[in-house]
Amino acid sequence: MWRWVVALATGYILGSVPVGLLVVRCKKGVDVRRVGSGRTGGTNVLRAAGWKAAILTGVLDGVKAALAVFLTRWLGGSDLLQALSGVAAVLGHDCSLFLRCRGGAGTAASIGGAIALWPPSGLILLPVLFGVALPTRHASLGSIAVALLIPVIFVVRAVLGAGPWGHVAHGVLTAVFTLWALRPNIGRLVHGEERQIDLEAGAKE
Repeated sequence: MWRWVVALATGYILGSVPVGLLVVRCKKGVDVRRVGSGRTGGTNVLRAAGWKAAILTGVLDGVKAALAVFLTRWLGGSDLLQALSGVAAVLGHDCSLFLRCRGGAGTAASIGGAIALWPPSGLILLPVLFGVALPTRHASLGSIAVALLIPVIFVVRAVLGAGPWGHVAHGVLTAVFTLWALRPNIGRLVHGEERQIDLEAGAKE
């Protein structure tokens, strides 16, 4: 039982660290929550501080969830607990302990947790994320594609006997959290009003 408490609590706390807020504040001296969507994830950091800050934020958000999984594995946690610790990090990212339950949509954290559970998943998820988001200029579409793909990856691995069924929990629950967080974006996509990625943002740094 102590492993569950430590793993889930630590995962949530790690996920709660508002990387995007800290990166933008250090780089631009502004509060990213007052820019664009008000989220602290990489897409809104891009609007506030450019591509370099956005990439740094995305990487570190992924690292948060990966660390949660690695810590649980080090503690001897089961496959299911490892998956759930990554989920806890995504929940912390989306509903940060330090930001009165504000945060991001959890895409980078979901990918980071998935990579920690099965490293080759990054070779699938990252190309899909950028392959959808950049041509369409809608980051939310890339996030939706990734959210739906992660559970598919882990279910297929489990069915083929190549991975544990416990990992499926990461895919299913992070998909639920990400899609829930993206409700406003989905509504804007339906009505053709979704914000587009500024492909020239890097030049404005």
